Order: sequence, then C-alpha cells, then structure tokens
Amino acid sequence: MLHDPLRSRQKAPVLLVLHQERSSPGRVGQMLLEKGYPLDIRRPPLGDPLPETLAGHSGAVIFGGPMSANDPDQFIRDEIEWINVPLKEKRPFLGICLGAQMMVRNLGGKVSADRNSLVEIGWYPIHPTERGRLLMRWPQMVYHFHREGFDLPHGCELLAEGDVYRNQAIRYGENAWGLQFHAELTRAMMQRWVVHGAHRFVMPNAQQGRDHLEGRMIFDAPLRAWLSDFLDLVFERKPQRVS
Repeated sequence: MLHDPLRSRQKAPVLLVLHQERSSPGRVGQMLLEKGYPLDIRRPPLGDPLPETLAGHSGAVIFGGPMSANDPDQFIRDEIEWINVPLKEKRPFLGICLGAQMMVRNLGGKVSADRNSLVEIGWYPIHPTERGRLLMRWPQMVYHFHREGFDLPHGCELLAEGDVYRNQAIRYGENAWGLQFHAELTRAMMQRWVVHGAHRFVMPNAQQGRDHLEGRMIFDAPLRAWLSDFLDLVFERKPQRVS
C-alpha cells in the first residue's frame, strides 16, 4: 500500500519490506513520513513483489521477523538476492535484524547462533567503534529480540559492538547499513512483542518481560533521538556533528 501525504509528494517513496500480516514499520515509518518520504509497504511472504529497480524510490528498508535468514523458504532466498538491487544501484538501504542478516548473507557472510546458545532479548549495551564514533553519537543501551547474529563480510565496516553478539551495526560502501538491534518499536509494538514472545524469555541470557518495559522508560528517549539522526544519515547523507 502506498501512503502519500500531500506534503510529501516531492520525495520518492521509501520501500519498506515487512514479513508478517500485522507487522508495522513503527517509528521508522513514522519518522520517514515526518521527513517527507511516502511509504511503499510490501510483504513478500504474502505475495507482494519487490521492484526490479529502485529508480523510483528514495531507498529501502528490510525489517525483522521470526524467521531466519538461513531458512529455505523461497521468499527468504528471493529477498537475499534482491538486495543486489540497492547495492548495485547504490541506493540507500537499511536492514534491521533479519534484514541486516539477509544483507550479510548476500555479501557472502554467515548468520548463526551464539556457540553457547545465548540470545539477546531485552535491553543490552552497545559500544561504538572508532569509525562509528566519527559518524555520529550512539545510545548506550538498545533493544534486541534475536537468537542469531551475523559475521562481518569482506568490505563491511563495523560501527558498533555488543558483548554477546559482537557485530551490532555495520555499513557496506556508502549506502548500505545493517543493525542487529531494534530502534523502531513503539510502546504498543513492544507490548505485543512481550506478550507474543514470552515463551522465549526462558532462553539463556533473555530478560523477563517486566525488564523490557521498565528498560523502555529508562533507555527509550535517547534511542528514539538516535534513530531520527540515523535515518538522516542513511537517507539524506547528513552526518551528525560529533564534538
């Protein structure tokens, strides 16, 4: 579905790729609309096709989902292959969690679980690398909901690290970005994830639902501010001034 507010007709839409019928682009969608970008939302698992070119788009975002980038489903394989489009056309591209793992698979990297089966489900610290600090300021704590991570493919820059899954934020070239964590969740989205994902809280290193919601009160404001600056960096090539 194409959302096209009158005030944002001057910009080409951003392609948003979601993986479930009720999935939402959350704050990413809200902030892109505020920045003047219409949204072209597609759900490949439900049969929506992806464009052969991004010439008519301002860029693309592939979001997360409960599936794995290693799954044999045809739509997973097709999305991984499709990432060649923004990479070859040098269009802005952002992969979030599953989307980042798909980009890594496209670039020849591996997606796998921690060798001790640890997960990151809840709030965990990240640490920007020297390169990451040159680009922008980063939040100290971010929200995760994953049981697999990705390695660093040849040609990628590591921008932020974690304590369990090292590679948390990466960039390939000047236009393609991957995040292992979630900055896009609204409060309503987090509440749904806590309810529907409660069976995962028994996994090693997972936090309990109350910690997800309590952490939001403490850590969400800087994460939200960071996301707005980060989207400017991805789609408008506006680096944040770092003192």
